[in-house]
Parts: sequence; structure tokens; C-alpha cells
Amino acid sequence: MTEERITETRDPATGDTHTTHTVITDGDRRGGGSGWLIAIVLLIAVVAGFFIFSNMSGSEVAKDNAIADAASDVGNAAQQVGDAAQDAADNLNTN
Repeated sequence: MTEERITETRDPATGDTHTTHTVITDGDRRGGGSGWLIAIVLLIAVVAGFFIFSNMSGSEVAKDNAIADAASDVGNAAQQVGDAAQDAADNLNTN
């Protein structure tokens, strides 16, 4: 659809007339497929981001488990040191 607008403006002081001619055209819109291409690229980026973050959370769990195991080992070692100190104290008292 094409619309043509002509506007005339007259200056009362000088009597000059100014004419503005505007043509508005609604052309046929054709998609070149770039919208689909951008959508596919975004979808791939979202899927890749999901896999990256899901793998990160798995490594976080593994790291947390390793820290818990190390803390447990330290606790066991402290218990053994405490038992050894108690045995040493008992041996001193009996002599």
C-alpha cells in the first residue's frame, strides 16, 4: 500500500508557500531466513550453557565430597593421636 501526502504551509508575513511531499510505502516483507538462523544459534548456545553448568555442578559435588572425606580422615587421625596420648599418659602413671 502506498500513501502520498502533500502539505502546503503558507507564511503570512512574507506570503511564501512551502510544500512538503511525503510518500509512504509498505513494501512486501520477505524473510531471508536470518531470523531462523539467529534462533538456531541461540538455541545451541542455551543447550551448551546448560551442559556446561550441569557439569560444573557435578564437579562441585565431587569437590565437596573430597573435602568431606579429607575432613573425616583428619578427624580419624586426631582420634588416633588422642588415643596415643592417652596410652602414653596411662603408661607414665603406672610406672
